[in-house]
Amino acid sequence: MARLFFYIHQMEQLQYKPFAFRYIPDDFSPNDWADISPLFERLLSMPIGSDTQLLELLTLKTELETVLDYEEAIRYINVNCETLNEMFANSYEHWVGEIQPKVEEQMHLVNERVISSPFSAVLEQMHPVLFRDLRNEHQLFREENTQIYSELALEEQEFANVISELTVGVNGEELTISQAADMLHSAPRHTREEVYKKILDKRLSVANTLTDLLSNLMRKRYHIAYNAGFKNFRDYQHRYLGRFDYSIADVEEFHVAVQMLVCPIADDILYERKRRMNLDVLMPWDVDVDSEHKMATGKQVSESELKANALGLFGAIDSDFANMFALLDSDGYLDLFSRKGKAPSGFSYPLYKVNRSFIFMNASGSIRDLEVLVHEGGHSFHAFLCANQPFHDYKWTPMEVAELASMAMELFAYEHLDLLLPNDEALRSNRRRMLEDIILSIPWIVAIDKFQHWLYTHPEHSAHERNLAWVEIYKEYSSKEICWDGVEEGFVFAWQKQLHLFEVPFYYIEYAIAQLGAIALWRKYRVNKEGTIAQFKNALQLGYSKTVPEIYATAGIEFNLSPAYLKGIIDFAKEELDKLK
Repeated sequence: MARLFFYIHQMEQLQYKPFAFRYIPDDFSPNDWADISPLFERLLSMPIGSDTQLLELLTLKTELETVLDYEEAIRYINVNCETLNEMFANSYEHWVGEIQPKVEEQMHLVNERVISSPFSAVLEQMHPVLFRDLRNEHQLFREENTQIYSELALEEQEFANVISELTVGVNGEELTISQAADMLHSAPRHTREEVYKKILDKRLSVANTLTDLLSNLMRKRYHIAYNAGFKNFRDYQHRYLGRFDYSIADVEEFHVAVQMLVCPIADDILYERKRRMNLDVLMPWDVDVDSEHKMATGKQVSESELKANALGLFGAIDSDFANMFALLDSDGYLDLFSRKGKAPSGFSYPLYKVNRSFIFMNASGSIRDLEVLVHEGGHSFHAFLCANQPFHDYKWTPMEVAELASMAMELFAYEHLDLLLPNDEALRSNRRRMLEDIILSIPWIVAIDKFQHWLYTHPEHSAHERNLAWVEIYKEYSSKEICWDGVEEGFVFAWQKQLHLFEVPFYYIEYAIAQLGAIALWRKYRVNKEGTIAQFKNALQLGYSKTVPEIYATAGIEFNLSPAYLKGIIDFAKEELDKLK
């Protein structure tokens, strides 16, 4: 028994080989339920008369999950890369509509066999995180919810479809929303105002569509929670996301602490920006611009230059990261630049079957694209590092850890910007802007999260009441230094910019939590680069085989949402920012 369940994952030299299957052929590629059902039949009929047989069942389960996740991932990636491609849309719809519900039903039966096995006590003792998550998943499962989840998966994609079709005309050129928004970083003020208002007009043209979409999604989410015995979707989702290491009350306390401790610093940042720009009034189109025109090199970078710059930064941090990124590039797992018909935002999707990750983003050629690529690179390296974990569940880390990987990578790269920027003034301006963005992002994240708390604890609200609630919440966290006169709709409908509200409800507060951890890691990195990177990689190799606090501790930092900890971290960031004035 000890031979199997006292398994300790040993750190090995990094391997980039595909997943090694024992029970399923390497070339197995299911397209229909008939291809998949025999494997579930095998899982449900395998004997569990010993610890060895339980391990065999878990091994086959991991192999099947690896294949199924890969098939869904490829379809999701395709439909995001080409939102107007009917074949890709049909393929994704078939998977999430016809196959995924059956997978969930059968996997529930498999999980039931595992947790009710005579050897489950040993499994719980030796792999408590795995057993906890299997039990939680089993307890939340309701057969009637499988079809609702299937419908949601398709309808959530509608946000990307709507936004991907929006374009604006600037100087005779048709630009995607992402491309146009990039002009707010560097264009003259009159051009920024024109572009901002054009983007706003386009967004307002679909505001009712997105309002109706969210209402429909919320109705379905309410039914999921109700079916599972919860009074609201907020409480259900907290449990569904596996937030065992902090409570809803902890999150609400964090909301208050951010308003008290971070918002005043955000006001100071924007007041200083207004002073630097010699403006009487700071408008929304003044918030993102390079206030000194010293940040970038003065030209848009090409895709090859963007990749080369990222490779240089990764190499300066750690040679393993450079090797991983070069491998993704050479193998064709990068889709970086914005285009019409491409979904908005960005992501890194792990593909554990082939031991790669797909990086998707909407670059436009600005220096900020590099930060997005470094961020998504952090996610991809995380997937490489935990690929040797024995169970598939251990490779899907909670977002508090996943975002730590990506946000820490951004701040590690911060220390090496001198490799890319032309002079000390550009370096100082970029570093200041990065730290400003980090501090300014936290109140926005909390506003979106608090808005979601209101949405799902007031399920009977009208569209008008929704906007009123958002305005009141956003007033608490937005800066009084920004004037919205004449573009009030930009304030009222600002929530519609946030993809997470539509596609991944309540996945967003983790960004603020992980940001605190990333700043703590950055503080350590500045003192001891090699030691910090070694601890960082050790933590990422754990995947989800330990609790979130244990993973943070392995990285050498605290997992802490308290006001006192928040103050210490934010004060450090503010001190570093003040050095750049």
